Amino acid sequence: MFTDYAKITASAGKGGNGAVSFRREKYIAAGGPDGGDGGKGGDIYFEVNPDANTLIDFRYKKKFKAENGNNGEGAHKYGKSGADLYIKVPQGTIVKDAETGEVLADLSQKGQKTLVLHGGRGGKGNSHFATSTRQAPRFSQGGEPGEESELILELKLLADVGLIGYPSVGKSTILSVVTSATPKIADYHFTTLEPNLGVVKSEYGDSFVIADIPGLIEGASEGTGLGIQFLRHIERTRLLLHVIDVASTEGRNPVEDFYIINKELEKYSKKLATRKQIIVANKIDAMQDEELYKNLEKVAKENNMPIFKISAATGEGIKELMVAVSKTLKKLPKEDTIEETTPHKVYKLDKEEPFTIIKEKDMYVIDGPAIREIMRRVNMEDSESRYYFQKNLDRLGVNQKLKEIGVKEGDSVKVYDYILEWED
Repeated sequence: MFTDYAKITASAGKGGNGAVSFRREKYIAAGGPDGGDGGKGGDIYFEVNPDANTLIDFRYKKKFKAENGNNGEGAHKYGKSGADLYIKVPQGTIVKDAETGEVLADLSQKGQKTLVLHGGRGGKGNSHFATSTRQAPRFSQGGEPGEESELILELKLLADVGLIGYPSVGKSTILSVVTSATPKIADYHFTTLEPNLGVVKSEYGDSFVIADIPGLIEGASEGTGLGIQFLRHIERTRLLLHVIDVASTEGRNPVEDFYIINKELEKYSKKLATRKQIIVANKIDAMQDEELYKNLEKVAKENNMPIFKISAATGEGIKELMVAVSKTLKKLPKEDTIEETTPHKVYKLDKEEPFTIIKEKDMYVIDGPAIREIMRRVNMEDSESRYYFQKNLDRLGVNQKLKEIGVKEGDSVKVYDYILEWED
């Protein structure tokens, strides 16, 4: 089964917690803090698997988790970092953020691997928090959570040339004639339910890869039929061969077919609509009305597109077409058709409000990324740690904000999940 789309959940590893520890040795009455740092959580990479050609494995496994970092220990011992996780995908796979649609990786090269999700940093041990006035800190820093995201995997075939057009116009027959591919061919719609690839022989010039894309129909860009899945595979191609039935065996008008299919390309992608295109007038052996071809020829001239008359069934015109394709490809640069963006960090304190204060009945509730970061590194059972906590609230401006909105002595203040009583 050919599978070209999958949705998975991936989680990078959590960083290990820093340790709270003090040096305890014989003849040393007051050893200082010696808590080690936690290890970094494992990252998640996507890597090209040269032996895979579909995403079918992701139908059965949809959750992936990298290893967490180990906690720090006493005597300044650092926790071990979690092992990175490598997810193997076929060449030509695009990795997207399911929520934003952002392209995180374009795995189109052999041997390519890309870091997509970062593991959390390990927390600092209590040895980092010692100062001249706080010589025995009884708190450490917790490890950061790793990035977690729902991801979409899309496989886009890597081909130089794409055969496009309505169903049953002869695309599969053309592919079978010029390559050693053996697609299913029959005289009814959607015989081809998945893309087929073939290598065009060097007898026509330099060899190249050609893809038979299943037939498009009106509304394909909105998903009519299997339109979106089919259109996805055309994005990688450098040249499009627009196959049109000039014998009108289905009762359609060749000129209308040309405009309808190109309209669907434009709706799906503005860039795809400008891709170099050659019109292939197929089934000339069965053509009854010469006027149908002449009208299509006018359209080709108006749109500055080459047009070739062929019969895939008899082989007429095939060699001339393939030679022209080979020559055209030499003039078309190989470009990155997918714009890969820099993988984003999930936890960005600079892009969020550092804290929020909400009044709920007789309680002020304080939350936010900066607050949670502070709470991860304090021990509320320890007086020195509570002093460190209050100092950070002052630094953030939380205490000042509470005064501005009317907090009074004795009011309850909930900081994340810890309830305190306000004192002036």
